Amino acid sequence: MIGGTLDRTLIARLGIEVLEASGERVTARMPVDGNLQPYGVLHGGGTAALCETVGSIGASIAAPDRMAMGIELNVNHLRAVSGGSITAVGTPVHSGRTTAVWDMRVTDDDDRLIAVGRLTLAVREPPKG
Repeated sequence: MIGGTLDRTLIARLGIEVLEASGERVTARMPVDGNLQPYGVLHGGGTAALCETVGSIGASIAAPDRMAMGIELNVNHLRAVSGGSITAVGTPVHSGRTTAVWDMRVTDDDDRLIAVGRLTLAVREPPKG
């Protein structure tokens, strides 16, 4: 699915834990602590990285012989969070031969919607060798 060592990735640095993963649904959680902006609330970049991780994993599973790479990400931040964790659930909107689009809904520990995201991915042949 995804090559490389995960302990050297942004996924590990942000503390993202994948809870469920298939080509039809991906769920991942990330702690708020350690991913704050100076105002004491969750950094929007952390939420965006969680969304991109969820969509990329799902698209990669859906196209196991190809590489899926994000080419456009939009995240609407709806509510501030200052503790606990957030959970993103992603589902595909489109899984094509050369592109994929995934939607993510991000909630806090009280199941309140804190962000929504949409990721467009390029789906390509992996490099030879």
